[in-house]
Amino acid sequence: MTLTRNVPLIPSQSALLFIDVQNYSAHREGAEFKDLPEAEFNEKYGWFFDQLDARVIPNMQAIQTACRAAGVEVMYTNIESLTLDGRDRSLDYKITGFHVPKGSWDGMVIDQIAPQRDEIVLPKTSSSVFVSTHVDYILRNLGVRQIVLSGLLTDQCVESAIRDACDLGYLVTQVEDACLTHTQDRHDNSLRAIKGYCRQITTKELVEELAGA
Repeated sequence: MTLTRNVPLIPSQSALLFIDVQNYSAHREGAEFKDLPEAEFNEKYGWFFDQLDARVIPNMQAIQTACRAAGVEVMYTNIESLTLDGRDRSLDYKITGFHVPKGSWDGMVIDQIAPQRDEIVLPKTSSSVFVSTHVDYILRNLGVRQIVLSGLLTDQCVESAIRDACDLGYLVTQVEDACLTHTQDRHDNSLRAIKGYCRQITTKELVEELAGA
């Protein structure tokens, strides 16, 4: 038998995991951006938000809908401390200045892909969800063997999750047009760098695959 990453999803063994699609980092009023003057915001993040609003969030909505309809577990992880002062954050997050207090608006998934009913949301305080949450334990309890990844930022927390998931024995599908980072070059470089770890498909391809599952 030939081993391959190019395996179609088995819905009952699959989970969609959204990475950091939250108010802090995906809303103009999020803490990462709200104090920036408009000119500086547009220079640094104008392209990012244009792409997010026009293309990437609609793609996230499409895969979320398709996964829910097919019976794929839908999950979320957000940057959010377990404390109000963030003392539990990783050293890297403290140095970088990422601070999303426990229970804050910044820690919530954006309204456009808000969790429904009892969909699982895991707060994390490191780049990889597999380091600072019990996501591996939870996925194994759910019987998940295949993970679909979408979110922010392509070349940071998404890439970290892909590598760790692969090392832990999951088959990973990255929805390449449902991920985003701050520039096109960074996004494209990340897709090339991580290609050997996962199956990369488009939103359209995933939706069609699930429709025929």
